[in-house]
Amino acid sequence: MLSLHALATGSILVSALGVAALKLHALDSKGAAGAVVLGVSLLWLGGLYPFLAMIMFLLVGVAATKYRFEDKVRRGFSSKSERVRGLGNVLGNGLAVVVFLVAEMITCQDIFWAATFSAIATVNGDTLASELGKVFGKKPRLITNLKPVKPGTNGGISLPGELFALAGAAMIVPFALPLTSYKLLMSAAIMVGGFVGVNLDSLIGATLENRGVTDNNTTNLAASILGGLVGALTFIALGG
Repeated sequence: MLSLHALATGSILVSALGVAALKLHALDSKGAAGAVVLGVSLLWLGGLYPFLAMIMFLLVGVAATKYRFEDKVRRGFSSKSERVRGLGNVLGNGLAVVVFLVAEMITCQDIFWAATFSAIATVNGDTLASELGKVFGKKPRLITNLKPVKPGTNGGISLPGELFALAGAAMIVPFALPLTSYKLLMSAAIMVGGFVGVNLDSLIGATLENRGVTDNNTTNLAASILGGLVGALTFIALGG
């Protein structure tokens, strides 16, 4: 648990990062305010490591979104409105993490660390798979029937996208290891939870989102919750 001084310093830093994200047009005003509240909540509920994992996700997400962005827009894979994220995007990617952290704080069980970091691994892997898969996944297929689809289609998957999903999950693993003595089990749980969560995001996108039942933000929220639960169940199944 961080000291009160460290929490106060961290909260100031989070506020500064929110202002920077607003100035850099990575987030709009509501998105920046939501990100500050989310960041402070992560610090106070989970301490340093979940906070750093979400900072990693934020930096990776901004970089992946901006990578060849104009080219993605020109080819119809992205829209210019996607450059600036709003409050819905912040909550879709971060609310599940807060819920799992509350559960960990109440129970003090490693299973909820697995859920927390698996949720982060899901959104990080999904962002990489989506943004970079549009560029490198030349022949994506719809996850439900494996028919060819245009890059950027909801539910489209490709081999490069799947590899980016694994890489995105792997990036989050080191942040969880200082919090548990079950390091190998935790690593495996986060990798499985994150990777399965990304593909569940694609499945929800191909079904519910394409039918207008969910939008991108609620799809992300559902996938991060499910990815967290898969990570927690994997942790238990492996003996954690």
